[in-house]
Amino acid sequence: MNINSLITDNARLIPPQKAALKKLGIETVRDLLYHFPTRYGDTSETRNIVTLGKGDTAVVFGKITKLKTSKGFKTHIAMADAWVEDDTGKIHCVWFNQPYLAKMTPEDALVRIEGKVSERKKTQELYFSNPKIEVVNKLPTGVGDSLFGDDGKAHTLYPVYPESRGITSNWFYHKITDIFRSGLLDEIADPIPEEILKKYSLPGLKNALIWIHTPMKKEDADAARKRFAFEEVFLIQLEKQLARKMYEQNPAFIIEPNEKYLQEFIKRFPFEATPAQQKSIATIIEDFQKGHAMSRLLEGDVGSGKTAVAAATAYTIVTTVPEGRKFGNLQTAYMCPTEILATQHFESFIQYFSYLGIQVGLITGSGCRKFPSKLNPKGWTDISRSQLLKWVENGEIPILIGTHALIQKAVKFKNLAYVIIDEQHRFGLKQRASLVQKDADGLARAPHLLSMTATPIPRTLALTIYGDLDLTLLDQMPHGRKPIITEIVKVNERDAVYVKIHEELKAGRQAYVICPRINEPDPDKEMAINAKSVKEEAKRLKEKVFQEYEIGILHSKMKPAEKDRVMLDFKAGKIHILCATSVVEVGVNVPNATVIIIEGAERFGLAQLHQLRGRVIRSNHQAYCYIFAETKSDKTVERLQALKTAKNGFELAEYDLKFRGSGELSGGKQWGVSDIAMEALQNIKMVEAARTEAQKMIEDDSTFKKYPEIRKQLELRKEDAKHWE
Repeated sequence: MNINSLITDNARLIPPQKAALKKLGIETVRDLLYHFPTRYGDTSETRNIVTLGKGDTAVVFGKITKLKTSKGFKTHIAMADAWVEDDTGKIHCVWFNQPYLAKMTPEDALVRIEGKVSERKKTQELYFSNPKIEVVNKLPTGVGDSLFGDDGKAHTLYPVYPESRGITSNWFYHKITDIFRSGLLDEIADPIPEEILKKYSLPGLKNALIWIHTPMKKEDADAARKRFAFEEVFLIQLEKQLARKMYEQNPAFIIEPNEKYLQEFIKRFPFEATPAQQKSIATIIEDFQKGHAMSRLLEGDVGSGKTAVAAATAYTIVTTVPEGRKFGNLQTAYMCPTEILATQHFESFIQYFSYLGIQVGLITGSGCRKFPSKLNPKGWTDISRSQLLKWVENGEIPILIGTHALIQKAVKFKNLAYVIIDEQHRFGLKQRASLVQKDADGLARAPHLLSMTATPIPRTLALTIYGDLDLTLLDQMPHGRKPIITEIVKVNERDAVYVKIHEELKAGRQAYVICPRINEPDPDKEMAINAKSVKEEAKRLKEKVFQEYEIGILHSKMKPAEKDRVMLDFKAGKIHILCATSVVEVGVNVPNATVIIIEGAERFGLAQLHQLRGRVIRSNHQAYCYIFAETKSDKTVERLQALKTAKNGFELAEYDLKFRGSGELSGGKQWGVSDIAMEALQNIKMVEAARTEAQKMIEDDSTFKKYPEIRKQLELRKEDAKHWE
């Protein structure tokens, strides 16, 4: 056995186990060792059945008998039930919508049961409702023999792993302890240099693996989790700093703007520029003057004016004459995630630049446009793709806006000096390398890069996933924007809200209704989430609430062209109410939409709710957000109240990270960060330490000659990234 051995070569697996491991992404021994527990139970808190009372949340161990499947008398819901018995008594267990448990659990097996104790009203009989069940080989100390060996030092902490049907935490525990017994840990080299481990009091790799899977005490498990969190953030930072160093090795255009003309351009904004916008513009222009390519992230709330910052900084580029010439313009490329957003920015840039007579192009999968038109100097015209590409290549079009079509090989610029990326989380090293183009003299120049996002990201996460970018915050809204009136609506208050929305619609405004699902849940499906669906809610609203208004539907399973058509109809006012999932197009500007209802709000993170709410802050009209939460939990209602008190999206993102867990930040998978590293993002000192150490290492030894294990780990991460692309 070695760390790269396949699990199938080292363990007998039945088909359900193979399927479960595949679903969890576990193929090798290394994958298994790095499949960490999400939490730890404590068998020292195990209860005897005789001591249980109504409302207790408890763990019991015992023998399971009389397992059977049945259907509810009135509901006809499929269910499994059984009895669990220990030396002190027995208790009934019932599992709704999980009849397969009766087939998977052997009669008379020893089991661990964890759940809440309920009581039948008529008979006052106690029972477990939908408890977690796990077959064990032995009973823990205090109940019988030790579950974790007979050496007299029983582990009272037991690991609880991310599971999939067919694989239990118990299976993971025993397979991992088999690996420990094989002596393999002595052969694995630690990628983190010893001096860094000592500096931050982190355990070595062998100890950390033992402590995270089989901790004797909670402090050991915490130390191990801290070490692996640091390791991952450190490796991410190394990747990011290396990417930055490579990008900055190419020379860039030095821009010396005319401050007087720039301020005249900014004064033409349709609103007065905020101090935050002025500061952001100044910071970006400072970067333009440094001689190496800028790499910066501009993070701002929805409606904070990022596009205006992009336009002002693009102005300094396209009014600069290329070095060694007396005429012409440097070029700017502006990349957007969707065609509808690219078209919107094309129209915005026409408004910003039309008085200068600067040409602006648009390229998407649907076609190409150019401003100004020869026939209509104040308007744009459709042109052929080949003609647009020709004008871009010879430098006649200084500003080109588009979707991913912008970075295709066929698109060649003469003097590309500036690239703006809007909401592109997956714009990585490969895409950035493709921007570096040779000029007429054969010199490879890297354009300045500005990445923009409206997604509220806590500072620690931004420093990690955008570790190669300098961070600028736009934390002020344009003058004249009224704060959104946000209300947390209880079930019995809906009708009053619908009356208010009727008034807004009568005044000519429009509304969004956001639902957590596309379709209604399948009642026969196990563990189906009972949440409102777009299709059924749109139907209900049309039939019972807003009969006289046109209601449209938008969700992720629609084709791009169909989504664009719906959004354009909504923007044009043909649709009065848009019923959608949370995929509502990022940044699409519909100034006339002033109301948003968010159904099942407890299912969204606060930062996501805030971003959805931002759809209706696109004008100086008063905007309203109604949060519909189907919950009786005071804690959930208190969390949602933060939407009314927080100053901006960054505060809410930090709140979510602190109080609700990193998993609520749109999910770690979106950012390519594991759960354990997401936990670390609550610790700004750790992230900054990892960043500092990575920067030092890159400066000292960017080829990792002294650190071959780190080079191996970075190569492994590259392979993993390819696997998940």
